[in-house]
Amino acid sequence: MAQSIGSTGKAAAQGARSSRTLELLARGGYAVSGLLHVVVGILAVQVATGSASSEQADQTGALTAIAQTPGGTALLWFAVVAFAALGLWQLAVAFSGGAETSDRLKAAGKAVLYLALGVLAVQVVTGAAGGSGQESSFTATLMEKPGGTLLVGAVGLGIVAGGVYHVVKGWRKKFLEDLQGGTSGHVGRAVVTLGRVGYIAKGVALGVLGALFVVAAVQHDPEQAGGLDAAFATLAAQPFGAVLVVAVGLGFAAYGVYSFARARYARM
Repeated sequence: MAQSIGSTGKAAAQGARSSRTLELLARGGYAVSGLLHVVVGILAVQVATGSASSEQADQTGALTAIAQTPGGTALLWFAVVAFAALGLWQLAVAFSGGAETSDRLKAAGKAVLYLALGVLAVQVVTGAAGGSGQESSFTATLMEKPGGTLLVGAVGLGIVAGGVYHVVKGWRKKFLEDLQGGTSGHVGRAVVTLGRVGYIAKGVALGVLGALFVVAAVQHDPEQAGGLDAAFATLAAQPFGAVLVVAVGLGFAAYGVYSFARARYARM
């Protein structure tokens, strides 16, 4: 029975990956993700120059900024569809078999991320998105559960590990394995540079974000946790903080432009 269900699930996943429509929409998900990173990068630079609040420099702030542009509402509804398609595509990769276990686990993690971004886009376009204290509120609730503090710390360490992974992937140019043609063919020198800068900058931001969760767990203070906005605020508070935030913000924008190329050349 279990084997039959597994075979059915694998066949469904393989069928999803053979859908040209789903593939095109999933590629659109990479493009929307790129736009999101560009806007987050711009907001981060505005934070550093004092023309925006650090609370705006996260995914919710970026989606809200997009919604306020002409045609922004329609674009966000497309983002909902594109993120859902990309999430489903990653789920299909995770369950279709034929890949290494580590690759399937990474695909499952990416599926959760993209589906969560789709939900966030729905919340923004319908006016139901939470404020900047959402992460600390969630962390406070989690800490009240048995073993919750340890779980928050584990989440923080996991995010830090993800940041290190991004930095290494960018520095060693491992992201080229995600693109058709590798280091030659359609992939130009500019795309390689954008990918390296973007992955490293995003890794730094994730490292700071994860560290905030670890600090929240150690101090048993959920107010220490936060999202990207808190990470940028923490960087801004360091010596030469404005320069750091501008550098990371430009890196996010570079990652966004790289994502546009990924939408075209990604291995699917």
